[in-house]
Amino acid sequence: MTAIRQAELDALPVREALPGLVSALDGHGAAVLCAPPGTGKTTLVPLVLAGLVGGGPRRRVVVAEPRRIAARAAARRMAWLLGEQVGGSVGFTVRGERVAGPGTVVEVVTTGVLLQRLQRDQELAGVDVVILDECHERHLDADTVAAFLLDVRETLRPELRLVAASATTDAAGWARVLGHGRPGGAPVVTAAGVSYPVETVWAPPARPVRPPHGMRVDPAQLTHVASVVRRALAERSGDVLCFLPGVGELARVAGQLGGVDAEVLQIHGRAPAAVQDAALAPSAHRRVILATAVAESSLTVPGVRVVVDSGLAREPRVDHARGLGALATVRASRAAGRQRAGRAGREAPGAVYRCWSQAEDGRLPAFPSPEIRIADLAQFALQAACWGDPDAAGLALPDPPPAGAMAAAREVLVAVGAVTPDGRATPRGVGMSRLGLHPRLARALLDGAAAVGPRRAAELVALLSEEPPREYGDDLAAAWRRARAGGDAYATRWRAEATRLRRSGATPAGPSTPTPTRPEPEAAAPLPGREAASRRAVGAPAPDLRASGAGGADGSAAPATAAGAVSGDDAAAGLVAALAFPERVAKAKGEGAFLMASGTAAELGDGSRLRSAPWLAVAVADRGPHSASARVRLGAVLDEDTARAAAAHLLASGDEVRWEDGDVAARAMHRLGAIALAVRPLKNPDPALVRAALLEGLRSDGLGLLRWTPDARALRARLGFLHRTLGGAWPDVADDGALLARADDWLEPELSRARRRADLARIDAGQALNRLLPWATGEAARLDELAPERIEVPSGSRIRVDYSAEHGQPVLAVKLQELFGLAETPRVAGVPVLVHLLSPAGRPAAVTADLASFWQGGYLAVRAELRGRYPKHPWPQDPATAEPTRHTNARLRR
Repeated sequence: MTAIRQAELDALPVREALPGLVSALDGHGAAVLCAPPGTGKTTLVPLVLAGLVGGGPRRRVVVAEPRRIAARAAARRMAWLLGEQVGGSVGFTVRGERVAGPGTVVEVVTTGVLLQRLQRDQELAGVDVVILDECHERHLDADTVAAFLLDVRETLRPELRLVAASATTDAAGWARVLGHGRPGGAPVVTAAGVSYPVETVWAPPARPVRPPHGMRVDPAQLTHVASVVRRALAERSGDVLCFLPGVGELARVAGQLGGVDAEVLQIHGRAPAAVQDAALAPSAHRRVILATAVAESSLTVPGVRVVVDSGLAREPRVDHARGLGALATVRASRAAGRQRAGRAGREAPGAVYRCWSQAEDGRLPAFPSPEIRIADLAQFALQAACWGDPDAAGLALPDPPPAGAMAAAREVLVAVGAVTPDGRATPRGVGMSRLGLHPRLARALLDGAAAVGPRRAAELVALLSEEPPREYGDDLAAAWRRARAGGDAYATRWRAEATRLRRSGATPAGPSTPTPTRPEPEAAAPLPGREAASRRAVGAPAPDLRASGAGGADGSAAPATAAGAVSGDDAAAGLVAALAFPERVAKAKGEGAFLMASGTAAELGDGSRLRSAPWLAVAVADRGPHSASARVRLGAVLDEDTARAAAAHLLASGDEVRWEDGDVAARAMHRLGAIALAVRPLKNPDPALVRAALLEGLRSDGLGLLRWTPDARALRARLGFLHRTLGGAWPDVADDGALLARADDWLEPELSRARRRADLARIDAGQALNRLLPWATGEAARLDELAPERIEVPSGSRIRVDYSAEHGQPVLAVKLQELFGLAETPRVAGVPVLVHLLSPAGRPAAVTADLASFWQGGYLAVRAELRGRYPKHPWPQDPATAEPTRHTNARLRR
């Protein structure tokens, strides 16, 4: 054993803040620690609080990290500072790997593992201090852990100490959360850091690139990032750390860096531990380290003097209406940009090359979106239900979960039998929460084991829990065979996860409780903190796939089919995928085109062997914001019987009467969600359903379906004018929606007698509109007075008034000579009409709303033009006193 490296411990800047932190914990039991990167908040603080250095009392400390790579690195760094190997005083536990012993005092775990422990033992017996590291990242697991731990402190263990630690946290927000109602919140302790200057180099692309769309990144953007890396290597010394949004982008940029005079490494959450360790160790050779967001915080990558930032990140998104959830590529926030840039100044002055312009920088979001606001909340909702707070209303969360997302999550949980309709966890749901899986996948594992056997179910669920690489293809069964035979990094991770799931004890009867020495799954739900009755781990029997797709409201179900009853890779893959995503079972509409039970159209790429399948279980799909169909990325052949069994809760039968293709369609339907399974025509549909369908037709196709005579259109225009002008009792008839909202008042009894489109065409719209006149007040009798259909002009002619202008004046189009002798403009309902003065041939000559002014001014110019064109008609110099006429001069002389 090597002696404690005291010099390195003394050099960590966070040491100056430790007395304040210890005092805050002694006085309040909870504190927020703000410390810049590289100060030792992740390494020195746990050692001091555990009493391993500094001479304090011995305590057991658990450090929760958001990522596995950070958990391993932190444990190894602390063990090195103590002069020990990992597994002694300091250990770590991540999914599938546990390095700790009976003498371990500080244990670094992922937040998912900590949730699993709270599930088994919400008191966290033997743990004295919990440190939530990098809480600024606002991962859902971390927010949930914080809320549960605060609940534990409030109800079970007030002596448990909590620290929220971050480099760039919202200190006030976390102080309020950890204070849990205490005036002023929890104390905030700040540590000053030693940071080196980082020069910013703006390096936008020379030509515009397409913005990210879904998971897609413009290849031109990645080519530009690779060129900036080459530029940085040429202009600067030291290792280069390049941030990219995902594993696929790492591989593409790595492929474009061939021939550079540096070793190219890739760091991401799925990388093997040996690769991650190599990137985090000092090297005698120059390196380019391509990394996802795992390297933004917690980790110090030695030798880095330059950061190249693509400016892109991945965030979860979910379409709650269609159940299509996926990661999306987005612009990284300014806070993330600061974190990334800081990597270049950890050990010496450095530089950051930002692959966007300075002008764009000001338009970026200030902080990343909290995951609870944008992610699929099914797993969180199950955790809250098992904790005894189905609505999460009593949890001290930094942000409350959106009501719509929680409602959608509850629908999923009810469908898989994990919760009752009122949101309470069933015994089956408690068992599902133990598996470290999304509830959909937990359902597929438990129920699939009954039909395909536990081993095959575990292997398929492992494939669904981490989407295979694109080169595996879109056929789930073929990807399964390739993973079994493969030796690539994905296949290695897949085998480890399949083994973990198989060893979890999951059987058709439900999961068993994991033993403490077994590697723990991540992201599993905790047990109730308020309901002692739910502490036991009870798994209900799996549903009978021949009859239902989920357990009952109490978690019980009918006897399952015999294990191994489904044979063949295609059948097994289709069944397990359908159990996980019943809303995505899809029926073929044509070659390569399908309709999912959710109502979303789906299509397969050219060349897919799945294109001819009659039914499909869609495991992975994405849909662009402007695309009508989802693109299937991973699916399996399915048969109708399996689709019905897996999605039994979506089966429905009944009469459907709707407006379709321009007429009423009446059918008896048997459906699987949006998929029609059986259809027969209805001879005598319910009249109420027919009426509703006809109203829908009027809404979609318009009131033109009724019979509109010229008089009916004129009446509608007159009533519209009176509504605009006088309001009051005069109805709004101009808007179709307003009229349809009063269908009972004017379309009855004809509408209830109608059965089809042709019957609508027989309804006289004018006669129907008369029913809306204000008869009760007596105003209806004034219709012709207030809005006359015709106005008599000085010549004796009765001219129709046009009221059709939606927001304009009524129009009176009349020959100019017929108005001779009329000094003032006619009015209707107090509004002057807009007079369209016509020539003797009926052509427009002038327009005026002020006839008196026209006679004195505009008439002279009109007279000069028209008297030469129409010499046989009278054109007096003083039209205001002249005799009106419809005739020529010769006719007047007779």
